Amino acid sequence: MTQDTRFMPRIARRMAGAQASEIRELLKLAEAPGVISFGGGIPDPALFPVQEMSQALTDVLADPVTGPQALQYSVSEGDPALRAWIAAYLTDSGAPCTADNILVTTGAQQALDFLGRLLIDRGDTVLTQWPTYLGALQAFAPNGPRYGDLGGANWMAQGAGADPTAFAYVVPDFANPTGATMDAVARERLLDLAHARDLPVIEDSPYAALRFEGQPERSLLARDIDRVGRIDASRVIQLGSFSKILSPGLRVGWVAASQEIIGRLVLMKQAADLNASRLTQMAVLRVAERGMTARIDRACQSYRQKRDAMMDALSRHMPEGVTWNRPDGGMFLWLTLPTWADAAAILPRAIEAGVAYVPGAAFYPDRSTANCLRLSYSLPSPEAIETGIARLGAVLAQEKP
Repeated sequence: MTQDTRFMPRIARRMAGAQASEIRELLKLAEAPGVISFGGGIPDPALFPVQEMSQALTDVLADPVTGPQALQYSVSEGDPALRAWIAAYLTDSGAPCTADNILVTTGAQQALDFLGRLLIDRGDTVLTQWPTYLGALQAFAPNGPRYGDLGGANWMAQGAGADPTAFAYVVPDFANPTGATMDAVARERLLDLAHARDLPVIEDSPYAALRFEGQPERSLLARDIDRVGRIDASRVIQLGSFSKILSPGLRVGWVAASQEIIGRLVLMKQAADLNASRLTQMAVLRVAERGMTARIDRACQSYRQKRDAMMDALSRHMPEGVTWNRPDGGMFLWLTLPTWADAAAILPRAIEAGVAYVPGAAFYPDRSTANCLRLSYSLPSPEAIETGIARLGAVLAQEKP
C-alpha cells in the first residue's frame, strides 16, 4: 500500500480566507494556442522601455559610485533620489510633499498588504466600491474585514454600525475592474465622510496618468491637502506605481502619506524584505528622468486606439441586452449581461470558442453579482480585439434564460 507522504502544517486562522486569484489563473490562458485573452490587465510589452532600461542599468553599474551602491543593502524607505523624484512629481500634480512622505514598495500590491495588516482588526469594516480591485480584497482578506458599499444609496452611513471602520479604499481613476472614474462631487463626498468619521482613505492610483480624453480630476490626496494644509495632516494614503507606465516586471511602487504613517510602514518593510531592489530603483529613476511624459503620451495613444477598437467591435457584435461603459482612460471596461446570465458559467464555453475574460463576481466582496464581466483591452492588438469580441458575441448570443 502506498503511503501519502505529503506534509501540511497547521495553517494560521488568519489565512483561512485566502484564495487564489482568478485573474492570475486566467493569465495562464493568455499563452494557450488560439485563445484571445481579455482577462489580465497586462500592459502592452511593445511599450516597455527595453533599450532605455538596458542603458540605465549599464549606466548605474558602470559608475564607480552608484555601481556598488546599487548592489548593496539600502535604506528601507527607498532610494533617496527616486523618492525625491516621486515627491516632485506629486507636488507638480497638486499634492505638495517631500521625500520623507514617500515609501518605495515592491509594487503597489505590497503596499496594500502592509496597509491591511496595519489598519484592519478582525471584524472591522472596510468601505470600498462594489465592484472593487480583486488584489485589494486578497490583500485584506487575512485580516478578517467586513465590507461596506460606498456606492450604496446611503453611503455616508456605511460602516456606521457596531463594528469599527478601518478605512475607505477606492481606485478613483479608471478603476480596476470597471474603468469608471469618480467625479469631483463623489471625491468631495468621500473626503467629507473621512473627516466626519475620522477615517483614513486609501487612494489606489496606478492608472491616473492613462487618460485619453476629458479633463483630469484632482486626486483625493491633493484635495485633502487643500482642506488640511499639509500632507502630514492628511487622512489620504495614496498608492502609485511604475507598472502601468514603464513595466510591471520592475515591481516598483510607492506610498505617499504623512510621515507618521510612512514611519509605521517602514517598520513593516524592514520585516518583510528589508528594502526594494536599489539597482532597479536607480534604473527606474534614470528612465523616468529621460522622458516620462513622452512615455505616458505613447501609452495613452496606444491604449486609446485599442479602447476605440473594442468599443467599435462591441457595438457590432454584442447581442441585444448586453451593455457596457466607455472609459476615458486606463485598461478596462465593464460588460453587463442580462440579469439571468452567469458570466462564470459562460466562461468555459467562451474559452472553448477562443476568448477569455474575468467574471465580475470575483470583484464583489460577497461575490453577489453574476451577470457582469471585466474586459481588458491593453494587451491584444486591434485586430485581435475585433476577432475576440466577435467570438464573445457569438457565445453570448447562444445563451438563453
